[in-house]
Amino acid sequence: MGGFAEQLLAQVLRLQITLYACRERLAAATDAEALHDVRIALRKLRSLLRPLRDVPACAALQQRAGEVGQLSGPLRDLEVLLAHLQSLDLREVLSVRQPRLLQGYAALLASTELQALFTALDEWPAQWRQAAADGGLSGARKRLRRRLAKQQRLLAAALADPAHDRHRLRLLIKRVRYGAEAYPQSSGLSAEIQAHLKQAQAALGDWHDHLQWLTRAEQEADLLPCVEGWRRAMHAAEQVADQALLVLQTDFPAPR
Repeated sequence: MGGFAEQLLAQVLRLQITLYACRERLAAATDAEALHDVRIALRKLRSLLRPLRDVPACAALQQRAGEVGQLSGPLRDLEVLLAHLQSLDLREVLSVRQPRLLQGYAALLASTELQALFTALDEWPAQWRQAAADGGLSGARKRLRRRLAKQQRLLAAALADPAHDRHRLRLLIKRVRYGAEAYPQSSGLSAEIQAHLKQAQAALGDWHDHLQWLTRAEQEADLLPCVEGWRRAMHAAEQVADQALLVLQTDFPAPR
């Protein structure tokens, strides 16, 4: 295999080792960062594979990683909420939800989605090597650059839209940022632009968290005392996000 194929293989293998370690940490149920680290590893894996989705082995593994990401998303949302409730010292509200989190860990660990992901990871190196031997990776670098550029064009257009949707912008920013992290030499984005992407993503994430909590409070009455503060925080986060988006729009490179 060529240098590109070997480098990507090595990165996927490192992420596989990370995911195995995170699984054990999650099983111990004593590590508050275990699930977060699982999701970071999944994000890195998907960012590596998404631009190469025309290679069947990459498409299949990306799908498995996406399924675990989707399954673990609500659990991570609950983790974030519980950490916030703890910071507010709402012990009774917290204690009601803590068992749900532990049950969620157990369900994730026992899930067919997680087992399917590890099976796919075990099988992937042989599939990747076979794709390289069969010529399936010919032109992969060119396709990679083209797809990263397409993601950047979509983001540039969304940033320029006065009626932009914050939810969509958050998704586009994440994809562009993580794609640049996975393939820094192919993305063409400077460190400064990547820093602006990170700032905008963080601000939009803060806004999104409060929006989710307000929606949850509509169904969970014991959260109602938090609503007024969450509304104020959400509006403040909107202003911070809008400023971060303005900075990003100003400095983001013109579509290629």
